[in-house]
Amino acid sequence: MRRTVAVVTAGLRQPSSTRLLADRLAEATRRELERLGAEVEIETIEVRDHGHDLVNNHIVGYPSEELERVLGKVARADGLIAVTPTFTTSYNGLFKMFVDVLDDTALIGKPVLIAATGGTARHSLVLDHGLRPLFSYLRATVVPTGVFAGPEDWGATGSTGAAGTTGSAGAAEAPLARRVERAAAELAREVDRRDPPAPDDPFESPVPFGGLLPP
Repeated sequence: MRRTVAVVTAGLRQPSSTRLLADRLAEATRRELERLGAEVEIETIEVRDHGHDLVNNHIVGYPSEELERVLGKVARADGLIAVTPTFTTSYNGLFKMFVDVLDDTALIGKPVLIAATGGTARHSLVLDHGLRPLFSYLRATVVPTGVFAGPEDWGATGSTGAAGTTGSAGAAEAPLARRVERAAAELAREVDRRDPPAPDDPFESPVPFGGLLPP
């Protein structure tokens, strides 16, 4: 069976640790789904590439053709990986703008893996105090393990630790790798146990004329 996983990453720079974490989660999820017998397609969405369209959507009330295509990828995906940098103890504004323009029903029952990056381990609270409530409100199925990555998780000390002991970047990243694998396995299991999303029928629930008018 073919499965699609959408990856939404809201880093502001290129390259970014947010995109790096998103790619690791996507690859680990791919491996798990393939182990379960699925053919896997990863759809990565860099939110920064759609910043202007997001602002326009909020102002005029409807998406551009390109943004509508991207939002459709999320709605049609079997699972979602959502990764944001942490700004002022929460997800960044770009990430929230993207979530705000999703259809109200796009994430109902959809398995979601939440992840974040930040400059200090204290920002890991964003997972349970910011991202988990957000996606629970949207009636998504959020997997138990959220993944946070701070500077220490990327093996920034090189081959020598802070105390002068010998170590390696790989050893420094081992805890992060374990979290990534555990979260990916949880997402893959949730995706595998569900039927693929039904294709949208634009004539099933037409938008009332009054709903097309700006507020």
